[in-house]
Amino acid sequence: MPITDPAETRLPLAGIRVIDAATVIAAPYSASILGEFGADVLKVENPKGGDPLRYFGTPTRRRDTLAWFSEARNKRSVTIDLHLPEGVELFKQLIEKSDVLCENFRPGTLEKWGLGWEVLRKINPGLIMLRVTGYGQTGPYKDRPGFARVAHAVGGIAFLSGMPRGTPVTPGSTTLGDYLTGLYGCIGILMALRHRARTGKGQYIDAALYESVFRCTEELAPAYGMFGRVRERHGPTHNDFACPHGHFPTKDDGKWVAISCVTDKLFERLAIAMGRPELAAPHVYGDQKTRLENRHDVNEIVRDWCGSLHREDILARCFAAGAPAGPLNSIADIFGDRQFHSRRNLVAIDEPDIGETVIVPSVLPRLSATPGRIKHLGPRLGQHTDEVLSDLLGLDTEEIEQLHRKRVI
Repeated sequence: MPITDPAETRLPLAGIRVIDAATVIAAPYSASILGEFGADVLKVENPKGGDPLRYFGTPTRRRDTLAWFSEARNKRSVTIDLHLPEGVELFKQLIEKSDVLCENFRPGTLEKWGLGWEVLRKINPGLIMLRVTGYGQTGPYKDRPGFARVAHAVGGIAFLSGMPRGTPVTPGSTTLGDYLTGLYGCIGILMALRHRARTGKGQYIDAALYESVFRCTEELAPAYGMFGRVRERHGPTHNDFACPHGHFPTKDDGKWVAISCVTDKLFERLAIAMGRPELAAPHVYGDQKTRLENRHDVNEIVRDWCGSLHREDILARCFAAGAPAGPLNSIADIFGDRQFHSRRNLVAIDEPDIGETVIVPSVLPRLSATPGRIKHLGPRLGQHTDEVLSDLLGLDTEEIEQLHRKRVI
């Protein structure tokens, strides 16, 4: 599909074609980011149902869910059955005319279909292939199924989440590991594109869900390697490095604030906000080491203060004193938050298929000269199949109809 809109040609990835043959979130999220900045993303789906993300979450009148509308934005849906020889041949033709392939089948699946890396790189030596799995393409666990919730457990974050001696809980969203891996996958693709620009050669990126999670564990590894220290769950107050440093309930029912005093100066500001500047004296709690040694008492003082005031009052006092604090926002809070509206973090897109406006998170990162955009939300299954096969592969109407009759597409 030629780029005719001058605004599109200015986007940094204009002219790059991506095949997204993956499912759900991790690898497709990499493709979504590329599409937001100008890449032409072809979402290749099985004609028998398509990507399972279409049915994950809140359904709409079109049956596709709100998750699909948000995460499959800017993509063109092309249905191809890769279990059939004709489908494999079509896929190879698309690979020949593309720059990037995103996939997340279990190791060996594409090879079984005759679409492994060694085959595809011969068809297109400049191809960049993102391969996302639970445990990577190698290692004793490579054949195990992978999901973000399991990756949180294996990667070490779930063990740290929850109350002391309580049941470990999911760290926020159950799909956090998917989004993290999608980000690493996108970074890998961009670096591979840079390498190809210099050498003309493609490469594949081996991304594992558990590795993305493990990479976000601060000093966990060196602290254990050097001292044998195993960090445990601390609940809402993380006390290893700073105090007070956690979540505290307010006088409002169900409302919390986050407070983070990572330096003595910041604690002094909090003490002023609390109307108790004497707490920051050197012989009381003015030194971080002293606060950590007396963390229970310090946290109780802060907890009692927060519990005596409404959340907005706490925040106003902290902001006036320069103490770092913020609300624990629900999605309802976010919709009413001035910062989110000022930064346009929420984007309203009219969706004609369901006759509704769908509000989705805006494009990130923010580029000053070539910002990304949302052209449309997640497409209908197979919406662009005929268009792509005709315009990109040169198939005529009869050839396309024959593929439909054979249920290849």
